Amino acid sequence: MSRPRRRLASTCVGTVTAGLLATGAALAAPDENRTGDSGIAMGAYLDYGPNGVARIRYLSRWLGGREIRVGHTYLPGDQWAGIEGRVSFLEDWARWRLADDDRMFVLNVPMQERNEARVPDQKVARLIRAGARGDHDEHFRRLAERLVSLGVPDTVIVLGWEMNGVTYTHRCRPDPANWKVYWRRVVDVMRAVPGQKFKFDFAPSRGTDAIGWTKCYPGDDHVDIIGMDSYDQAPGETFDEQISQPYGLQKHVDFARAHRKAISYPEWGLFRRGDNPEYVRRMLRWIEQHKPLYHTITDYCPHGVWQCKQNPESSKVFRDALTPEAPGPVVPTPVVPTPVVPTPVVPTPVVPTPVVPTPAVPTPQFPTPAVPTPQIPTPAVPTPQIPTPAVPTPLVPTPQVTEPAPEPSPVAPSPEVPTPVAPSPVVPSPVVPSPEVPTPVGPTPAAPSPEVPKPSPAAPSPVAPAPVTPSPVVPKPEPTPAEPLPQPQPQPQQPPLNSRQWCVPLNFGEWLSELVGKQSVCVTIDLGKDFGFWPF
Repeated sequence: MSRPRRRLASTCVGTVTAGLLATGAALAAPDENRTGDSGIAMGAYLDYGPNGVARIRYLSRWLGGREIRVGHTYLPGDQWAGIEGRVSFLEDWARWRLADDDRMFVLNVPMQERNEARVPDQKVARLIRAGARGDHDEHFRRLAERLVSLGVPDTVIVLGWEMNGVTYTHRCRPDPANWKVYWRRVVDVMRAVPGQKFKFDFAPSRGTDAIGWTKCYPGDDHVDIIGMDSYDQAPGETFDEQISQPYGLQKHVDFARAHRKAISYPEWGLFRRGDNPEYVRRMLRWIEQHKPLYHTITDYCPHGVWQCKQNPESSKVFRDALTPEAPGPVVPTPVVPTPVVPTPVVPTPVVPTPVVPTPAVPTPQFPTPAVPTPQIPTPAVPTPQIPTPAVPTPLVPTPQVTEPAPEPSPVAPSPEVPTPVAPSPVVPSPVVPSPEVPTPVGPTPAAPSPEVPKPSPAAPSPVAPAPVTPSPVVPKPEPTPAEPLPQPQPQPQQPPLNSRQWCVPLNFGEWLSELVGKQSVCVTIDLGKDFGFWPF
């Protein structure tokens, strides 16, 4: 197939490029091995566990830095615990997937335990019917919850892969009708888990194998991707036969297009024919032509091209096709000098410009009036003088007793001595005016009136009476302006001690006493020369 295509290409080139060759241009033939970077997600199965994750960056380096966007692994199918995802390596793959939003995680999930134990068809049929009844629902619910909890709810689930063959316990041929029911049930259970965004990939083997894979197709509502595993083996001796055979590569593409589904190649690689670079080259071209959602080569012996050293020619083709093309040298564009044509210089006549004098307009001077700054006087606040009130000490007059005229009778009668009534002198309380004291803020404090106690006079006694001096109540000093002090009234002269004179003060009322002053009446009492004691 390659020779006719080459002859046709050379004939076309020779016909249409004659004009170009005449001008010296050369037409470079394209590299047949290079597929370019079309944006198709590419990966490789390198190992099921942490080693597979670690080897991804080395494969990328081997391919000249090409991005490995697909991580691919398998769950163990020997026990239900493995199918439920109770394996530690899922955490490694989840971390790899979450490191870049552009990555894709592809997980092959068995549908039965003892999946590679060569279980006979009769028993497989019973297991298929049990799954169709819902006996295995819980296992797949746990798997979905596990993937969601790891942060990979958009995992591509390759469920029951190569179901049209004879290898696995989850094969379809023993009971195709119930197998499709079982598939749909598993998909419904996993889609019912909150947070899931799974894509389910229906991936048979290329060719008829044990049963035509279209007879196992469960329906468009339960399939997101239609994949195909295609190794370099029979049926089909050449790649063209692998394309055209029943249920081959062309049937796969046509079936997916009819059902409006994306395609994929989860497994492909060398096998029965050893190192076959032509198969690798044609498979890469097929992938580039039909744009699958993703493809992953199985890279271990005998299938691989990087980890398997027994396929050197296929490795070179694979590497040359997928290594990003390095940019070629930059060829500078020759600079063609543009001839400089001198422009003749035409002299421009100089026309004198008349000088028009500009009249000088005097600028009027406006005097700036001097605005005096008003002086705001600061009011002088007088400091109030707090006078110490002088409380007058009232003097109690001593009554003067006048001696009566002697009687002719030798018998000295007992004279009636009147009991003096000591009136309580009324001491007027001075009225203290409250002058207005100018103050800038607060009100004028009220001036208290000092309390002047009224004197309590003592009754006369034969013993010379001592005047009682009241103790004035001295008020607490307050800021009160000076006020006129009351002038003390003249007090009558007190009789000497042991005098026979008795004086009684006269009370004329408050207003009259203020006019005439305090008055008293004095009498002298003499009971005889030899009378030696005071009668009272």
